Amino acid sequence: MQPAQMHFYTYDGSFEGLLTVVFEAFDRKAWPTAIEQEHLAQPSMFGDTIAVVTDEGKAARVWQGLQKKLSRSAQQALYHTYLWEQPKFEQLIFDYIKLVFESKISIEDNFAAPCVLQVQQAAKQVHREKHRMEAFVRFQKAADDLFYATISPDFNVLPLIIKHFEKRYADQRWAIYDTKRNYGAYYDLKTVSFVNLELSPQQRHAALADVHKHQEEDKYQQLWQVYFDHVNIPERKNPKLHLRHIPRRYWKYLSEKQPRQLPT
Repeated sequence: MQPAQMHFYTYDGSFEGLLTVVFEAFDRKAWPTAIEQEHLAQPSMFGDTIAVVTDEGKAARVWQGLQKKLSRSAQQALYHTYLWEQPKFEQLIFDYIKLVFESKISIEDNFAAPCVLQVQQAAKQVHREKHRMEAFVRFQKAADDLFYATISPDFNVLPLIIKHFEKRYADQRWAIYDTKRNYGAYYDLKTVSFVNLELSPQQRHAALADVHKHQEEDKYQQLWQVYFDHVNIPERKNPKLHLRHIPRRYWKYLSEKQPRQLPT
């Protein structure tokens, strides 16, 4: 008995590209042994490598097929799993979709299937990170009145938090830049667009230089710190609870956690 043929798929890293991989795998009846982004993929000495070019039409057909068989929350969970970005997330998404199309009944509550349980767990982690970013992002005001913030979340939640800030700061120009993934979102008072900046690692993580700060920015930061001092009553301190709600890795986003500036 001959061993099963191994199929290694590569794609451009986009969600549409991953859905195109699903289309091609079903069309060829060649189930993937591994799926990798093309810039990360290593040549394989075993099996065949299939380089998939993103096709929006094919991706749309896969997504429309999923819409007929999945609830909206399950579709969202799949997309959140894509934003999860953990090792082998592509294979996890493929296994889930394959199970959906091969089942005559809904698989959403079939937690005996490993891929169903893992997708739900991944989606919950991403959803939790989304809410934390919405709560913890603090903007600095630049000299040109642009409000600017940097983030480096555990998962790629920038696409998920845009609506929150678009509604909350509808009358202000703002930009949020993910220094971990080197892209950002810019709101110009009308629409949000994604941007990439050619910055060194030091520049990506740096706060606004004094020359670029708005003259009121230091006052805004001090205001946050005073507010935090007033609500953080010593008698009610609960360090364990505080860390559970605001883990240390998020402190870099919070003005109230920055070193105090001495009055001048």
